[in-house]
Amino acid sequence: MPFIHRERVRFGDLDAMRHLNNVVFLRYFETARIAYLRVLAPEHDPSHPEADTFGLIFAECHITYRSPVYFDEEVAVACEVGEVRRSAFRVDFTMRVDDRVAAEGYGWLVGFDYEAQTSARLPETLRDRLEQEAAQREAGQD
Repeated sequence: MPFIHRERVRFGDLDAMRHLNNVVFLRYFETARIAYLRVLAPEHDPSHPEADTFGLIFAECHITYRSPVYFDEEVAVACEVGEVRRSAFRVDFTMRVDDRVAAEGYGWLVGFDYEAQTSARLPETLRDRLEQEAAQREAGQD
């Protein structure tokens, strides 16, 4: 089962056409991703940085908009781990309002060494956990 984060569309999230602003889709995806990582890898919670220099940087995002979202609708954002690499991993998103797909996409997170200012290998424990999540997702799709 994917991780699900819910948001209620606020009036201030709308654009001039009275539907959810494109930028807010990204904000909802970001909020869902952070909530997901807090559960999956609490030691990498961005609100509680570790004493060491390792962190995760959101390096890339792709969004495909499928349908408009309106004021006061409840949005459910599903997050799942996709591909896992040596120093990066992909988080896949699907945003729904009831049964309607509003948007889907993905983002890449990269391990980062803040002291050296360069990408860094994912810690083994984190990579193992991510690979396990990705394998469970694959098993569920069979």
